[in-house]
Amino acid sequence: MNMMASGVLAPVPPKNLAETGISPVMMRDLLLKTMFRTNLDTCSSIARVIALTIPVTQELVDLARSQRLLEATGTLHANSGGEMGYQLTDAGKARALDALAQSEYYGAMPVPLAAYHEQIKRQSIRNIQITRDQLTAAMGHLILPKELLDNLGPAVSSGRSILMYGPPGNGKSSISNGIRDALGDRIYIPRAVEYAGQVITVFDPIVHTAAEESVDDPTSLRRSGNRFDNRYVYSVRPTVITGGELSLDMLDLTYNPTARTYTAPLQMKSSGGVFIVDDLGRQAEPPQKLVNRWIVPLEENRDILSLQSGEKFEVPFDTLVIFSTNFHPNEIFDKAALRRIFFKIKIDGPCQQDFLKIFAMVARKKKMALDERTMLHLMRVKYPTIANTYANYQPVFLIDQMIAICNFEGIPIQMTPDLIDRAWANMFVRDEAIAH
Repeated sequence: MNMMASGVLAPVPPKNLAETGISPVMMRDLLLKTMFRTNLDTCSSIARVIALTIPVTQELVDLARSQRLLEATGTLHANSGGEMGYQLTDAGKARALDALAQSEYYGAMPVPLAAYHEQIKRQSIRNIQITRDQLTAAMGHLILPKELLDNLGPAVSSGRSILMYGPPGNGKSSISNGIRDALGDRIYIPRAVEYAGQVITVFDPIVHTAAEESVDDPTSLRRSGNRFDNRYVYSVRPTVITGGELSLDMLDLTYNPTARTYTAPLQMKSSGGVFIVDDLGRQAEPPQKLVNRWIVPLEENRDILSLQSGEKFEVPFDTLVIFSTNFHPNEIFDKAALRRIFFKIKIDGPCQQDFLKIFAMVARKKKMALDERTMLHLMRVKYPTIANTYANYQPVFLIDQMIAICNFEGIPIQMTPDLIDRAWANMFVRDEAIAH
């Protein structure tokens, strides 16, 4: 049985050790390592760190006691509702050190890979249906042509890959962020996943925004009152944004040889959410090579990862991939790669009418009064010099430049033809030979 939250089925807390899906030896060693590293000594404080309910933690403590790896200290902690204290025996310390030599990982119990597969299915990005109103609301701060939303809506709702291309400075990154905001709901991210006795950490505070944790209260009568399995964090759908720094090895498991621990790759951290590859074509690796790495995941919704031993295993690939580039797709991809990217959407510069709307909106936001003479100068004198090529970034750039000049000159914030000329000079670099 699963509980619902925000329309997504929640993982139920295990009622006993067997229901965790993890081997008792592995859990026992994680308990010993955690107590050794943190000096925690009550069942409720240990339960919070190993992310199990108090009754299941007690079962684990009793298992370790039966093996003479833990002993009761005989002290009752008044501030923990009169709880019994526990400590590692000499044999327990030796076992903890031995286990730490194999892997430094301690803390939250992992989720078995099979259970992670099931949870990903329940909260799949492909289960989401975005309405026009939701998308418009999320993009409300952007002035976009209607036909762009007509194309974006079905692309986002399909949960398939999207390629946005077009000249720089027209809001491809802002649109990507708007898509992320339109998703809006929350899902369950595992703190860590277990496969073949190896622990792979998944939850990352940089990528994931925790909304709520489910913790047992040691003073309550019903101790296992957790709303969901605390090995997961209830989180906003994740967004991973990478740019020119993206390399192929970021899409593989990261192994720390000192701690002997694994960290999930970027696309696994973005499961159930959005993976934005910004500035495609600026990476050290050619775009074709990067996209080749994604071909199987994009087509089959599964990815293959490798352990240090060379053993390969399958993880779900459940992320809306948004590629964004300033290059024409035919320049950077072959036809086979393009075929596998489901939606190709051109993001062009605004028409003159939309450009003026954006300019007025930015001026209002920055508290700069519009001046008709200056606007005529901009549209009739300056833009013809660049063949009336408008871009979404230009109003912000020009207005910020004029504000900076006004502040420097000690004059009130204003726009004049002269200030536009000075701002314009900073927007483009003149082509000229420079003597070295």
